[in-house]
Amino acid sequence: MNAAVATSVFGVFMVATVALGLLAVRGRRGGEGGGGLAEWSVGGRSLGTVFIWVLMAGEGYTSFSYLGAAGWGYDYGAPVLYVVAYMSCGYAVGYVVGPMLWAYARKHGLVGITDMVAHRFGRPWLGALVAVLATAFLLPYIQLQITGMGVVVSTISYGAISLNWAYFIAFAVTTGFVVVSGLRGSAWVSVLKDVLVIATLGFLAIYVPVHYFDGYGPFLDRLVTEKGEWLTFPGHGDSGLGQAWFITTSFLNSLTVVIFPTTVAGYLGAKNADVLRRNAMWLPAYNVLLFVPMLLGMAALFVVPGLVGAESNLALFKLVVDSLPAWSVGVIGVAAALSSIVPMAVFMLVIGTMWGRSVLSLVPRWERRQKGAAQLVVVVAGALALLLTYTAPNTLVRLSLISYEGMAQLLPMVLLGLMWRRLTLLGAMSGLVVGVGVVCGFVFTENDPVWGVNAGIVALGANLAVALAVTYAGPRERDERPDDEVLARDELDAYAGAAEAGRSPAVNGR
Repeated sequence: MNAAVATSVFGVFMVATVALGLLAVRGRRGGEGGGGLAEWSVGGRSLGTVFIWVLMAGEGYTSFSYLGAAGWGYDYGAPVLYVVAYMSCGYAVGYVVGPMLWAYARKHGLVGITDMVAHRFGRPWLGALVAVLATAFLLPYIQLQITGMGVVVSTISYGAISLNWAYFIAFAVTTGFVVVSGLRGSAWVSVLKDVLVIATLGFLAIYVPVHYFDGYGPFLDRLVTEKGEWLTFPGHGDSGLGQAWFITTSFLNSLTVVIFPTTVAGYLGAKNADVLRRNAMWLPAYNVLLFVPMLLGMAALFVVPGLVGAESNLALFKLVVDSLPAWSVGVIGVAAALSSIVPMAVFMLVIGTMWGRSVLSLVPRWERRQKGAAQLVVVVAGALALLLTYTAPNTLVRLSLISYEGMAQLLPMVLLGLMWRRLTLLGAMSGLVVGVGVVCGFVFTENDPVWGVNAGIVALGANLAVALAVTYAGPRERDERPDDEVLARDELDAYAGAAEAGRSPAVNGR
């Protein structure tokens, strides 16, 4: 009976989610792109402050945050606070970088980072190469969301739905949703997701300490007395996640998150640069929610001890499944599932966009069918991530770290390249090859952290050193285009430059 009630609640909300996505794109044939790739992939560049806020908050608050943060709180404790640190710092970096990328993409009609590097270096094949590389590092994040949603579906069904079937349900629902609704649908569903996430976490933050410990005082007292190791670095066990790892990971991820293809999709969906600046100021407030699953994960140490490996991802749900009525378990499950669907949809959409725009468009027969090609790639990418979920499972936070460390190696080519004209294609490519090679070497030999620091930042250091050395040692590239055509500039910088020249600057690309 409990399984029937909880899964019925879940099913109703999933139907409502798909319906909301369809409603969001109904009649959207106007705007930039005429309902084509730009409308599907970046919402026609017309999303306002509220939709951009909930969309980008949805990308940041994923099943990794809902389940993985609780799992790491359960396994290690204090090191999981890096999530709050890097996201908050990343929003500060995004205040500057977001408007730059938005203005550059709008000026040149671009829809992603693959477009940007191809335009910056004047090589269409470079966009295709970056698309392939980015896909390899984004697939683990899609796998992470499938795993997270699968855990939710299986748990709220009280075991009636096996994990394997739950993974397939996660893939099927999200793939169908994103193919039809695109970025605009994800933004609309993010509103529903945020309402449920705030409500359920607010409830659990009060319910769990009161129900199991008679209040926060007894809970925190017991935590300090019996589990003090979880409250200091490097946390519980021989994790190697000490202060140096915390600092380097927070620094690396705060830089990487601003060029993450999904973040850039959010940037490019904005109707003007001021939306992004306001968004960067308000998004850190959302991070307060992250403390709740971390704390609940440590509360689970006393209630459901003995969870090992990937089982720790169940720590939060183990607290509520046996103590709350089935309908409320279903609602909490919906909030967690939407925390998977929204970011997974954006990740799949971005992969489809990159391939449709930068890879398959190089084939003459696909050049005029970029949206259809992108939607086909969405299905293929989702199926591949589902296959990886079955054959190469891993814990949620580890999958997240692998994605970020790999994507970080694009920082010199994307950010440095768009701000510094001297960087050559050979230098950027050489650094990228070295950086990716170092990351893969450390990750696949299980030497991350290395020397107590994040392996990704070691790789990024080698990447940047090689890129600069090759750039300065080699010949200057000849590119006749002016700086304004090649480099990215913040809209405010462009305004100031135009004012000094005595011109009336264009505002918001118009």
